[in-house]
Amino acid sequence: MKYPGLFPIPLTLALLASGAPALAQELAKDYPSRPIRMLVPNGPGSAVDTLTRIVTTHLSPVIGQSIVIDNRPGAAGIIGMEIAKDANPDGYTLIAATTAATTIARLLQKKSRFHPLNDYEHVGQFAVTLSVLVVYPKLPVNSVKEFIAYAKSGKKPFNMATAGVGSQSHLAGAYFVQSAKFESLHVPYKGGGPSSGSVASGESQWTLIPAPAAMGHIGAGRLRPLAHTLPKPTPLLPGIPPIADTLPGFDYTGWMGIFVPKGTPKSITAKLQAAVVKTMATPDVKKGMVRQATEITVRGPAEFRKVVADSMTQNAKLVKSLGLTAN
Repeated sequence: MKYPGLFPIPLTLALLASGAPALAQELAKDYPSRPIRMLVPNGPGSAVDTLTRIVTTHLSPVIGQSIVIDNRPGAAGIIGMEIAKDANPDGYTLIAATTAATTIARLLQKKSRFHPLNDYEHVGQFAVTLSVLVVYPKLPVNSVKEFIAYAKSGKKPFNMATAGVGSQSHLAGAYFVQSAKFESLHVPYKGGGPSSGSVASGESQWTLIPAPAAMGHIGAGRLRPLAHTLPKPTPLLPGIPPIADTLPGFDYTGWMGIFVPKGTPKSITAKLQAAVVKTMATPDVKKGMVRQATEITVRGPAEFRKVVADSMTQNAKLVKSLGLTAN
């Protein structure tokens, strides 16, 4: 049907479509003009929360707007990822994307509501996270070898705390248990803060947790570090050996970066990516990352997308080999 004085509907749609790039450029010109929300799919005190706050504190003055942290813990990050997927693609909602929430937790769901490659734009990676094997200080072990011997002695309780089913600490811990061939009761908590706190209090006996969630406890003597998950010694954790020294070939790390909802204009993601690159080069951020035993690794959208894709493949194989099943 045609209407006097109006373009035919197909032509109208074509004009709107042709104007989309110009509209996107116009939006990006004034971006950001109001505060930005950073969704953190983990609770306060977790490794993800700690690192995100270090970055956003210094990203805010670079981008020129305040960045408000919005913690949305639950289901090992799934809840936060789903909220981010459904948010407006206008650059005012960012998501602190991680290995666990993005590529692991979804593998343990029968029907995942999001896809890491199809439902988000990838702004960039900013870190690689290693994990630390820590124990309750009163546990009579001081090395990985002694730890494994104690684990195989059958003494109870001997609980492995994690940040939840499908978390990085869950997969790293399960991989360690499988590699060292011992048994330990898995006790999932709601986040890295509560799980590391449970070991510090003696409620659980050990955890293999991302370094940022453990460093405060280690510094205060509330947790005893035995080893880390990088394949070689690292200056980030002087005097703490790799698990690979005892279990040759053991290697497990995660990554962190920033996603935005699918459809966010490329001009806006480019602004964000440039701001992240500048932020990660600042001395205060570098110092903050060292304090959290975290490696700064900056990758742009295309490289980061490949990291996510490779992570999906690797963790799918690991989940299958560990016999972990979907809920």
